[in-house]
Amino acid sequence: MSDVLAVVEHRRGSLRDVSFELVTAGSDLVGDTGGDLHLAIIGGDVDAFAGELSLAGVDAIHTVAEGDEFNHDVTVQAVEALAEELDPTYVLMGNTVNGLDYAPAVAERLDRPLVTDAIGLENDGGLVVTREMYASKVESTVEVDADRAAVTVRPGEWDATEEPGEPAIEAFSFDLDESRVRSRVTGFEEVGSGDVDIADADVLVSVGRGIEEEENIELVQELADALGATLSSSRPIVDNGWLPKDRQVGQSGKVVTPKFYIAVGISGAVQHVAGMKGAENIVAINTDPDAPIFDIADYGIVGDLFDVVPELIEQFE
Repeated sequence: MSDVLAVVEHRRGSLRDVSFELVTAGSDLVGDTGGDLHLAIIGGDVDAFAGELSLAGVDAIHTVAEGDEFNHDVTVQAVEALAEELDPTYVLMGNTVNGLDYAPAVAERLDRPLVTDAIGLENDGGLVVTREMYASKVESTVEVDADRAAVTVRPGEWDATEEPGEPAIEAFSFDLDESRVRSRVTGFEEVGSGDVDIADADVLVSVGRGIEEEENIELVQELADALGATLSSSRPIVDNGWLPKDRQVGQSGKVVTPKFYIAVGISGAVQHVAGMKGAENIVAINTDPDAPIFDIADYGIVGDLFDVVPELIEQFE
């Protein structure tokens, strides 16, 4: 049997979606290994977070009351100490800004190989990690030649666990070496305009190259307004300077997992699909019936967006 330790994330008082996806990924992995799934919560309102993460498949939650927000040096020490205490076979972390900040240091301190950006995990006598290569055009499997490993998992690749459970909740303390804490969080500032976070939106209306001209984006904004949705875009729109970078969905933008994703005039390039394929329902509007976006869409409308979008606005208003 092999145990798994998953390190959850929070920001500004709220758990990140990847935390619940880590529960699913960890549950799947211990389903293969027969071990226990442990969660680590470091900093913030750890008791409230533990309540939210008392989910099916979780055997134990370890709360570390150190600070309010993420701190690289504290997180590295906490995960290192907890891993030495529990000796899990695998340590899972988010392939996020925070995760990629501290995961290499954790792997180095625990003397484990690190595999990043996993989209699939399996234990068949050893850890096998699925990753994507060449701008998501190719999937590869990595057989980890080690008894223990650290892995970062890509957000949006696993469903979020919601079924409640009754894990043990235990406070974990360790001797924090203050001499190794060389950074402090003194404030929090959103990058970009900061007016919205498309990663938190339940409904996204996303506009692509098919919109043709900047002034036409207003039409798609009207559809978003009619639906109470948030406007996002593919990369060409941002490259043209028609929308800010924080509205970009995709591999070089943000990974989103809304309940509804409406792709307007988006062909479905692999780098874009990598950022939105985790949406629960995908609606695509495109004149090209062979556009790749239709391969992953739940509903497709083959037609000119300048005809289809006004009809949708009229229906929803």
